[in-house]
Amino acid sequence: MLWSLVKIAVFLGLVTLLAVVAGGMSEQGGTVRLWAFDQEFTLNPLAALVVLLLAVVLVWLGLKLVGLLFAVLRFLNGDETAISRYFDRNRERRGYAALSDGLIALASGEPNTALARARTAERLLQKPELTRLLTAQAAEAAGDGRAATEAWKALLGDEQTRFVAVRGLMRQKLASGDTATALKLAEQALALKPKHSETQDVLLKLQAEGGDWAGARGTLSQKLRSGELPRSVYRRRDALLALQEAKTVLDEGSTIEAREAAIEANKLSPDLIPAAVIAARALVAKGDSKSATRVLKKAWEAQPHPDLAAAFAAIEPSETAEQRLKRFRAFLASRPDHEESRLTEAELLLAAEDFRGAKAALAAIPVDHPTQRSLAILAAAERGMGAPDEEVRGVLARALAASRGPEWVCDKCGTVHAQWVPICASCSGFDTLSWREPDGIQGSRPATSAGLAPLLFAATRPAPVPEFVSLPDPEEAEVIETSAPVLPDKAEEVPDQAITPDEILRRAT
Repeated sequence: MLWSLVKIAVFLGLVTLLAVVAGGMSEQGGTVRLWAFDQEFTLNPLAALVVLLLAVVLVWLGLKLVGLLFAVLRFLNGDETAISRYFDRNRERRGYAALSDGLIALASGEPNTALARARTAERLLQKPELTRLLTAQAAEAAGDGRAATEAWKALLGDEQTRFVAVRGLMRQKLASGDTATALKLAEQALALKPKHSETQDVLLKLQAEGGDWAGARGTLSQKLRSGELPRSVYRRRDALLALQEAKTVLDEGSTIEAREAAIEANKLSPDLIPAAVIAARALVAKGDSKSATRVLKKAWEAQPHPDLAAAFAAIEPSETAEQRLKRFRAFLASRPDHEESRLTEAELLLAAEDFRGAKAALAAIPVDHPTQRSLAILAAAERGMGAPDEEVRGVLARALAASRGPEWVCDKCGTVHAQWVPICASCSGFDTLSWREPDGIQGSRPATSAGLAPLLFAATRPAPVPEFVSLPDPEEAEVIETSAPVLPDKAEEVPDQAITPDEILRRAT
């Protein structure tokens, strides 16, 4: 549209300029004398200008006639296509002009104009590999999906344009949400061009979203062979896919395959926490507790995490609290000053009822970096040491409003996940989750009963049960009819209400 306006403006400018020049020459009243064929012609300025323009047109026609004359001579000399090529050149020139206009219109955001120019170019050039490509792109931009599909399908027949056509159809299916067909088209496109980076990414994403972890690992290997990924990045992502493959196999009940897949994922990326946890459990199930301990220690050195501590505790499930504390001291020794190490040690001391030791293990964490977890541990330790209820209640009040601490957070969109997943559920980012404290309001969400009560209640001694209780004889016992208590079917159905400090104290005492 803009280019057409420019051409119209230039044309009107030239006409105006000629009119002004002609008017000026007429007003001056001069004459122009010409000699031709031994005759003298006297013309006024306007007539001279008209004659000049006619001369230019005659020269142009003369050149055309000369070209046609040479074409006839070549035809008479044996070149049978000389005359047709002469006229075809004019048609091609107009076809390429239409194609150029169409490309410019498409780039200018004028899809309807581009589509019209593409059809003109197709009629004049007879080169569908060029004009249909422009037609398909212009139709897509104009929102004419049917015309675009027909154009892409027409390009499938030509070997040179087959990949472009498959890729165009794949994009259409992705836009319409038909991921199953898009996956098949992506596989065909990658078979045509195995090193095409965009197709590799699309296929990898579709395979991961569809749970085809084995296929995704194959595509990832293709990206490595193409030089699209550094080997370190490849190993990390391959470990993620191997981990998901292990989970899938585990869900299907194939324990041996899951065990081997989990161990492989851990070997590929020893610092990947979920892989280390699953591999450790697999090794424990295999009876190799020593290797499980080594795997967890290596992961703890890279990134201390509660799941690693839980997996390490599960290696010896029947040990006493004192035995567990002693075994954990060697485990925590690799990162003694890390906050997670201190919190884990404090929790172990609480379980062993060493309340002063638990408070000492916390050190300055409740002051320097107060989180719901650290303040809950501090409240339990204070209560175990016999602190006044007002003091414990004050600590709990701080815990209710404190940060939840580190969580699995997507580095791309900031979404918080309850557990680690390879693909963010919000933005579909691959390997974008990291264990850190959320930013902004996400990090200051209020605490719930599920977040604080377990630590306090874990430190509470169970009520003593009398060793000898005289129970009445069943036949003599009085039967009291009461209404059955209404209990929730599942623990998850209990409403998650915010707990108050008074409520926590009431439950714990």
